[in-house]
Amino acid sequence: MMKKNLIQDTILYVRVKFEKENSGHDWWHIYRVWKLALKIAKAENANLFYVEMAALLHDLDDWKLNIEGHQLNNAEKWMQKLEMQKEDIVAISKIIDEVSFKGAGVDTPASTIEAKIVQDADRLDAIGAIGIARTFSYGGCKNRLIYDPEIEPEQHIDFESYKNSNAPTVNHFYEKLLLLKDRMHTKTAKELAEKRHHFLEIYLKQFFNEWNLN
Repeated sequence: MMKKNLIQDTILYVRVKFEKENSGHDWWHIYRVWKLALKIAKAENANLFYVEMAALLHDLDDWKLNIEGHQLNNAEKWMQKLEMQKEDIVAISKIIDEVSFKGAGVDTPASTIEAKIVQDADRLDAIGAIGIARTFSYGGCKNRLIYDPEIEPEQHIDFESYKNSNAPTVNHFYEKLLLLKDRMHTKTAKELAEKRHHFLEIYLKQFFNEWNLN
C-alpha cells in the first residue's frame, strides 16, 4: 500500500478512536501534533512518513488515557494490520516510545531527529493558550482541584511518582509545562515555544493576582 494511503487510513482510524476522548488528548490534539510535526519535519529534512505516522499514533498507548478497549501495543497492531514493513513498524514504534514526558527529574532522550520532532510537537501542544485549556480539561477529567496553596509542586524524580500524582492542576504548570521550553530540540520548536511559554507566565501572574484578591 502506498504511504499516502497508509497515512489516510491511519487518520480515519485514530479520529474514530479518539472522537469521544475528553481529557485534552482528543482527535484535535493529535491533529495539531501531526500538523506541527510535519511542519518541523520539512524544515529538518526528516523522514516525513515516520514523523506523520508516529504523530498520528503517539497517544494510542498513552498510560494517561482511559479509552474504551484500551490495551498496550495498539499502535503496533494497527501498523501490522496495514501490513507495513517490519523495519518501519520498529522505527515508528521507537519514536512513539520516546515521546512522553515522565517527570521533571526523568531523562527522556529522543534518539533520532524524527523522535525529537514528534516529542517537540507534542510538547508544544502542552503549552500556550491551548496547553492551558488542555491542562484544566485533564485535571477536571481526573477530578483534581484547580489549586490548593497548601500543596506544593514536586519535581518528580521517577516516572512512578509522576504517574501517581493527584496534585492540583496549577501544580502541573510547575511540574511540567514551564519546563518544556528549555527541553525543545529543533530550531522551529524552540522559536514557537518562546511565545507559548511567555503566555503561561502571563496566565499564572493573573491567576495569582485574582487568587490573592489583587
